[in-house]
Amino acid sequence: MVLKLYGTPMSTCTSRVLTCLHEKSLDFELVPVDLFAGEHKQPPFLAKNPFGQIPALEEDDLTLFESRAITSYVAEKFKGSGYDLIRHENLKEAASVKVWTEVESHRYNPAIAPIVFQFLVAPLQGNLPDQTIIDANLEKLGKVLDVYEAKLTSTKYLAGDFYSLADLHHLPYTYYLMKTPAASVVNERPHVKAWWEDISSRPAFKKVAEGMNFVKK
Repeated sequence: MVLKLYGTPMSTCTSRVLTCLHEKSLDFELVPVDLFAGEHKQPPFLAKNPFGQIPALEEDDLTLFESRAITSYVAEKFKGSGYDLIRHENLKEAASVKVWTEVESHRYNPAIAPIVFQFLVAPLQGNLPDQTIIDANLEKLGKVLDVYEAKLTSTKYLAGDFYSLADLHHLPYTYYLMKTPAASVVNERPHVKAWWEDISSRPAFKKVAEGMNFVKK
């Protein structure tokens, strides 16, 4: 059975999984879910993810949701295909990948997501960006990126001198952040900026970014 991914490329979580699938050079079907029509809150999709959030992945009788769980599954099951995102032949490197994927999930994402929402999503809902929320989270994000800047002085990527799932997970939200005035939080840190320019230029993500087009380039 062909892998089926339910979602839309403009969604950060969907694009995270799409990038992983492309890095692994896998055949899959993207099944569009119309967020504006509320399809993700209707019974057919809720049967795939009871929390009503995209994406969801189907493979035979397996259905997965939560984008990071999906990318981990894909990277592990198809470790012999495409690029090795989890360093499965080196236990220490694999452990480092897990550490930095946790950092992204628990420290980077909670800071960057509200910033992107205020700049890009709030206006679509007819609201002005809340500068208080932006400023508070920029301070949090800056502290996280200070740690990244120090780490990236000694390694090319977050988990080591190799691209991994840890870097990939940062792509969608950072892509949108770089379309906003808050891009300076990355640009003013030379090692973070070089890292971002490197990972965002990978063919797999460039292919996905073509569909992340609710933000004008």
